[in-house]
Amino acid sequence: MAEKHQKGFLLFNRVCPVGLTWVLDNFFRRWIHNPRKIFNGLVKEGMTVLDVGCGPGVFSIAMADMVGKSGKVIAADLQDGMLEKVKSKLNESNKAIIKLHKCGEDKIGVNEKVDFVLVFYVLHEVPSQEGFLREIKSILKPGGLILIIEPNFHVGKKAFEESIATAISMGFKCEKGPKVFGSRAIILRVLSF
Repeated sequence: MAEKHQKGFLLFNRVCPVGLTWVLDNFFRRWIHNPRKIFNGLVKEGMTVLDVGCGPGVFSIAMADMVGKSGKVIAADLQDGMLEKVKSKLNESNKAIIKLHKCGEDKIGVNEKVDFVLVFYVLHEVPSQEGFLREIKSILKPGGLILIIEPNFHVGKKAFEESIATAISMGFKCEKGPKVFGSRAIILRVLSF
């Protein structure tokens, strides 16, 4: 999943380092990116949801509360350190709901069927958006949804529209996404398998 770019002699990895999790998980972030507001009407009790690029688990843990004991959250990340951060936050009530999953470099690798997939500030990091979306499409249950949220400061309008065009060409229907501070959001629904 990590896209690497060669510039001169430096190799940049676009994945957020584990050492910067304080940027992803703090009071201010949870306030401006309130999971209950973002996922309102999208994540429901009993669902199986996948949080791709879960980072320190801000959204995974919130979604575990939303899906309840009859649901499941798969917190998936490329980095062991991020999964360790999530694991350290688990308590007795969400330990049975949240399943940790380590992604491969170019594959999510989840075989379980899911109702909802969250792709928060991740799509711009993957080496092949088409391959990534194809894999997600293969694990979505009929009628399943993907919520893609990308940062305005990093993903321009044109690049976001190109991602949407790729999704449409693959058989997804685009629906209006929630308003997310400093971000572009879209909901994708599978039209065909």
